[in-house]
Amino acid sequence: MKKIIFIIVFFFSFQQLYSEDKMILELKNGKVEIELYNDVAPNHVKRFKKLAQEGKYNGVVFHRVIEGFMAQTGDVKFGNSKSKDFNLNLAGTGGSELPDLKAEFSDIPHDRGVLSAARSSDPNSANSQFFICFEPAPHLDRQYSVFGKVIKGMEFVDMIKKGDGPNGSVKDPDLIISLK
Repeated sequence: MKKIIFIIVFFFSFQQLYSEDKMILELKNGKVEIELYNDVAPNHVKRFKKLAQEGKYNGVVFHRVIEGFMAQTGDVKFGNSKSKDFNLNLAGTGGSELPDLKAEFSDIPHDRGVLSAARSSDPNSANSQFFICFEPAPHLDRQYSVFGKVIKGMEFVDMIKKGDGPNGSVKDPDLIISLK
């Protein structure tokens, strides 16, 4: 009997450990499974999880989407369509109330499906915004903090409404339904 209890406890503990570094991003066209790289960018992963657990990403728009490059979101201040502060013209300029993060650059390439922290020209200015690469973007390698990758449902990321012009700003953008 003790062995059975041990096995059950071990199974659920292992399952919990395994699922801690996976999250589900729900978009209008389907669910996207994300694997987080806690061993590569622990502070970025911790921030991403915290904001997701607090529901801060729910309703946030994809304000900048460039065909063949990436989809950017995560402005929890001005980009949250459910907030009184929502302002599409300012989306992409805000972040959370938490302090900015120090860069956690790595040798992981910006390949298709990679999640990376968006920032200003200051390498230590990432806060809540992130982007998902549609295609490899080697010019970003070792200059932006990679903290995860889409492992299932990339076809739904591909369906995110694309923006116009070189900046990729989106009129009537798609949004994050939920992130858990």
